[in-house]
Amino acid sequence: MCNRSPSRVGIALGYKDGNAWATEGWWNIGPNSCETLLRGDLVARFYYVYAIDYDLGGEWSGKAFMCTRDKEFTIRGIEDCLARGYDRTGFFEVDTQEQKSWTVQLTEPAQKTAAQRGAVAHPPPQKKP
Repeated sequence: MCNRSPSRVGIALGYKDGNAWATEGWWNIGPNSCETLLRGDLVARFYYVYAIDYDLGGEWSGKAFMCTRDKEFTIRGIEDCLARGYDRTGFFEVDTQEQKSWTVQLTEPAQKTAAQRGAVAHPPPQKKP
């Protein structure tokens, strides 16, 4: 994950863990820096990201609703978030196209959605034989 904004951001990640959904957070990434969120090869095609701009306000979000909380978390399941005492948060989808690794670039000042915000996902450079 690369934060190409001038602000500190907090990242939450959602993914399919075997047969169940899981969400994790928060990774804190400084301005104009990158951090590896998941070690090893990616195991799913689709991942879901929610990011919040700590300095200027705003967020990178979407329409895939999953569970989060204000403090560090790992939450199993995405159903009944509010009833289970969690927040219901909209994540944007990242299609990794079944690559082994992938980088998401967060850019521009915070706005309402990932598409408006400039969240761009990139596969890693292909190695030449």
